[in-house]
Amino acid sequence: MALIGLGMSCLAPAADEPQQFFQVTKTERLDFPPGGLLRLKNSIGQVMVEGWDRPDVELNTTKSTKDAYNSQDREKAVRELDQVRIAAERHGDELVITTAFQRYGTFKPLLRGGTRFDLEYRISVPRNARVTIEHDTGYVSLDNVAGDIHVTASQAEIALHLPEDGQYAIEARSKLGDVTSDFPGHMQRKLWFLGKQYAHENAAASQKIDLRAGYGDIIILKSPTLKKTAALPQ
Repeated sequence: MALIGLGMSCLAPAADEPQQFFQVTKTERLDFPPGGLLRLKNSIGQVMVEGWDRPDVELNTTKSTKDAYNSQDREKAVRELDQVRIAAERHGDELVITTAFQRYGTFKPLLRGGTRFDLEYRISVPRNARVTIEHDTGYVSLDNVAGDIHVTASQAEIALHLPEDGQYAIEARSKLGDVTSDFPGHMQRKLWFLGKQYAHENAAASQKIDLRAGYGDIIILKSPTLKKTAALPQ
C-alpha cells in the first residue's frame, strides 16, 4: 500500500500540471522587386498587410495550437504546428507566399475552416507594391497599400483602409455577406438579399481594387491623409 501510495503521489503533479497553448513565431526579411507583386496563396487565419517605406518585405507569422497541452505532450503540439508549412519564393517580379496545411477531422466539413491550429500573418510591403491574396477562411486587412489590390476569400471578412484623397476604381462582391464603403458608388443587393455588390468607378483612377468574398463581409474605410507640418522657428 505504501508503494502504491508513493506511485500515485508521483503522478499527482503531472495530473495537476496546468495545460498551455503552444505557438511558433517566425520573422523573415525578403527581397522584393520595385513595383513587384506580392501574392499569397492558400492563406488561412488572420492576414494583415501594411505598406511601409522600405524596399523589402517583412513576413511575420505566428502558428498557435487550438488545444492546450501539458509538458508531456509538447512534442505532439510541435509536430502539429510543423505540419503547417509557409514557403516564400521569387518568380520574376512576383514574391509568392504559399501555405500548406491539413484540415481537422476525417470528413470534409460542410463549411470550410476546420483546423487544429490558428495562424496569423503580419506582412509589411513597399507602399507601391501590388497585392493579390487567395485566402481560405478568417480575416484579411490591408492598410496603406497604393498598388493594385485583388483579394478572393472563401469564408472571411475583408477590411480595406484607403487614403481619403486617393483615386480608385473599386469593385467588391460578397455572395453571402454585406459590403459597406466610405466612398460613393453603386450598391446593389443580389438575389434573395443574400449578398451585395458595390462598384466605385473612376476614369482617372491610379489604383484598381477587386475584392471577392464567398461568405463574409467586405468593409472599405477612408483613412485620413497625413499632412506634413512645417517646423516651428527656433
